[in-house]
Amino acid sequence: MSRAARLGLLALLALGGCGETRDTRPTEPPPTTEPPPTPEPPVRHDVVEEGEERPGGATSVADTSASAFTRPAANLTLERRTEFLVGEALFEADWMAAPGARADRDGLGPLFHSVSCVACHLGHGRGRAPEVGEVADTLLVRLSVPGRDAHGAPVPEPTYGDQLQPRAVAGVPAEGQVRARWTEVPGTFVDGAAYSLTRPEFVLEELAHGPLSPDLRTSARVAQPMIGLGLLAAVSEADLLSWADANDANGDGISGRPNRVWNRRLGATVTGRFGWKANQPDLAHQNAGALLGDLGLTSPLLPTENCMPGQTACQAQPSGGAPEVSERQAAALDFFSHTLATPLRSGVDAPKVLRGKALFHEMGCAKCHRPSYVTGTLEGYPELSGQRIWPYSDLLLHDMGEGLADGREDFEATGREWRTPPLWGIGRTGTVSGHTRLLHDGRARSLTEAILWHGGEAAPAQERFRALSDEARAAVVTFLESL
Repeated sequence: MSRAARLGLLALLALGGCGETRDTRPTEPPPTTEPPPTPEPPVRHDVVEEGEERPGGATSVADTSASAFTRPAANLTLERRTEFLVGEALFEADWMAAPGARADRDGLGPLFHSVSCVACHLGHGRGRAPEVGEVADTLLVRLSVPGRDAHGAPVPEPTYGDQLQPRAVAGVPAEGQVRARWTEVPGTFVDGAAYSLTRPEFVLEELAHGPLSPDLRTSARVAQPMIGLGLLAAVSEADLLSWADANDANGDGISGRPNRVWNRRLGATVTGRFGWKANQPDLAHQNAGALLGDLGLTSPLLPTENCMPGQTACQAQPSGGAPEVSERQAAALDFFSHTLATPLRSGVDAPKVLRGKALFHEMGCAKCHRPSYVTGTLEGYPELSGQRIWPYSDLLLHDMGEGLADGREDFEATGREWRTPPLWGIGRTGTVSGHTRLLHDGRARSLTEAILWHGGEAAPAQERFRALSDEARAAVVTFLESL
């Protein structure tokens, strides 16, 4: 056989698989699997986030002085600033008993707590608790007895009403005085360092109309800062309600919920968002309540004097008008309350501030003190609408434990629940208001003490703070001071 023939035969044998039948069915490709989704990168809190140096968005102002809480929103037009100044004049004015030399400033009392709004909101900021031997000045005491009225509000104490009034016009006895007794409460951090808290007992003395009800319930409260309130009013209700988790469905131990309160203008029950227990629906109600409860001034929303049925001398006093605060004045005060600006933060990019910020989140504080969100549309206030703000609050009620409980219900808020207070500007309390007293009754002498008083839903966060090193605790405080 020739060489060419032999090569051809070998090729045929190779192609025939040595006489075996080949499987000519198409080969299926190997199964493919989708690559796993790329996990979202964890949110970093040790960096500066866009816009956080401007807590009030475009409304924020640059001011580090004692006047930092007195500025109008930076984006107000000149015309709108004029209205702000009208409201500011009313906020700072001293009112007088009727009949007075100025008809637009009389009507104070007959019972009252202060002669002006700014007398309690020190520097437009925070009031404080009385020291030993002092009579309460910028702290008031709410009064009630068990039960609710027809609209769900607390029932006033039958003799003294819903707030003890320490001052009165000539010829009318003041209802009584509030003094504080302080008890030191020692404690220890996990690292062995000692600390001490102060627990107040508020004593009601010099009562003008006999004993209080035996089932009296009280709640001592200091005035809150005025800054950024309009921005909180502009938060959409849908957003606020979406943050609620009354039954702790996600199992994180946080069960914030809204209060439901009475809106006099609408004649309906609505979501509350202002006041220590979110017991006011809007700033118009908040202001009207303060005018009547703190200055004894009637207004279009609350036109009836605050004299109780048995207080005949109070009822006999002349009025400063019907109402004493006109519609125009109330509107200006409401505008002022809406447009007080938040100051810019300082040191937002400092390493110690960023370290404290990261720890704040790691401890779980941001679950209630929600850092940031965008406001909705607030009718009549385009400056406040659509702003990215950083208030560090969810505006919801949370159980803060027995240590901070006042035992007094307020609409749907229990005696252990408080609204998460905004933290913006908290580091400027000493400069603006002249003290560093914090929490609803001013018991905390510092930011550290305020954290250590947290209980209830906040107890795990408080325990994590106690377990931090001294350096880490200082970083958390430095972060809060930067707000």
